[in-house]
Amino acid sequence: MKSATRSGPPARPAPRPGSSSPAEPQPPADRQPPASEAPLPWWRVRMVWLVLGGPLAVVIASFVTLGIALTHPDQVIDASQGSAGGEQPALQARNHAAVPRR
Repeated sequence: MKSATRSGPPARPAPRPGSSSPAEPQPPADRQPPASEAPLPWWRVRMVWLVLGGPLAVVIASFVTLGIALTHPDQVIDASQGSAGGEQPALQARNHAAVPRR
């Protein structure tokens, strides 16, 4: 007896569940994303603020420091006073520390 042979292209295996079949067209690689997947503007990206936040904080702190320096200047020390008053205890302590013990 002769077995029945089938003429034509070979049969394709059945597609697995959850995968797309080869007959379905694949989207092109250069396809634009839909409007819901559009990239965010630069100011909405959190990494931008992380990178810019440090230098921005330093600039703001420098202006605050400048404002404090301009509104509260240090007192000028009169050079004619010399070491007559406030430096005397410091000089005694220095001299005492420099003397070797017996």
